[in-house]
Amino acid sequence: MKAFMFETFSRRTILRAAATLPLLSVASVLRAAEPDLASLADMTTGAQPITPAERAARVAKAQALMQANGIGAVLIEPGSSLTYFTGIRWSRSERLTAAVIPVEGEALVVTPFFEEPSVRQTLGIPADVRVWQEDEDPLRLVAGFLQERRLAARPIAIEETVRFFASDGLRRLLPEARLVSANPVVRSCRMIKTPAEIALMQAATDVTIAAYRWLHARVEAGMTGSEIGALMTAATRKLGGDAEFSMALIGEASAYPHGSREVHRVRDGQVVLMDCGCTVQGYQSDVSRTWVHGTATTEQRRVWDHVAQGQRIALAAASIGTPAGTIDDAVRAQYERWGYGPRYKLPGTSHRTGHGIGMDGHEPINLVHGETTPLAAGMCFSNEPGIYLPGKFGVRLEDCFWVTPTGPKWFSTPPASIERPV
Repeated sequence: MKAFMFETFSRRTILRAAATLPLLSVASVLRAAEPDLASLADMTTGAQPITPAERAARVAKAQALMQANGIGAVLIEPGSSLTYFTGIRWSRSERLTAAVIPVEGEALVVTPFFEEPSVRQTLGIPADVRVWQEDEDPLRLVAGFLQERRLAARPIAIEETVRFFASDGLRRLLPEARLVSANPVVRSCRMIKTPAEIALMQAATDVTIAAYRWLHARVEAGMTGSEIGALMTAATRKLGGDAEFSMALIGEASAYPHGSREVHRVRDGQVVLMDCGCTVQGYQSDVSRTWVHGTATTEQRRVWDHVAQGQRIALAAASIGTPAGTIDDAVRAQYERWGYGPRYKLPGTSHRTGHGIGMDGHEPINLVHGETTPLAAGMCFSNEPGIYLPGKFGVRLEDCFWVTPTGPKWFSTPPASIERPV
């Protein structure tokens, strides 16, 4: 992380007004914070984007996996997998844009005629780009490509997020073709992160941690979760993070992992639980922090300490070759000894211990009971064994790690104590 100066909040008296002005807007809070926000600088200027050489290596790995699995081609729609392999950043609509990666040779990109110039702006690999007009069926271009390359006789793999109309349309045009899951190819590529991907995830995490450090001292009595989240978002943007998310749960709302519809305001003795992240060059961070505004009770401190211990148990269990589900089992076994649960029952941990992360905030695989996939070097996960007490409060500490040949390594260091959450 770059050197970073954290300024004392210079408009504290305005934020204190939140305690007496129930309709204080998010905009007012942001205006009050503008002098401090102006002091923040972009931390991501040195982040290196994925190179054409790395993208070509991804396609080559996918083709080797297709060969090993007897697959002729993979069909991919817009989304993170399309960007991963081709560089194309595009949104889905009723007009099909898609890529076909064949077992050998250049990929096919199919897109509407009038969208071709825009699609080519982010295309990062050599590809045969074919366009279709508004009165034509784009899947005929896909089917024609597969027939030309004599690939239709082999299984055609469909990436798991491809919409039904695309796979069904291909099935109608190639009734003899066998459509199969592309998971053995796409997941096997994306689950193992390269050093370049790890570096971008580290950059995103550094931004999130810096934003937390800026924010923490600026949380005031009377503020709502929306106001706190807006400050976190503003700081994240100033620090260079994109596509940020900032959730702040206050008091009883923290007992529900994704909050409630009720508006809660910060008061002394209340838990503040935040779940925040951003992207840098398309790669995600995901960090949760929990603290108490004022002085923590014995119960709040005990639960916080249990979650911190749960994180340590999960990390200690995350070694190469270990089935992913056993990490969740190790945490849950200790929690049950402390009287939580059993299993996913409350009070306790109602969600999995962690999830995969990379270009998407949630990726395969999960650290959840029953998941048998063994951990391998380059896999990345969140570690967030939160504990929730319905009607009272919840505690979630979340830090991500990646698996290395010598053991797991944190992207962000877990907090030291409930008094020092950032």
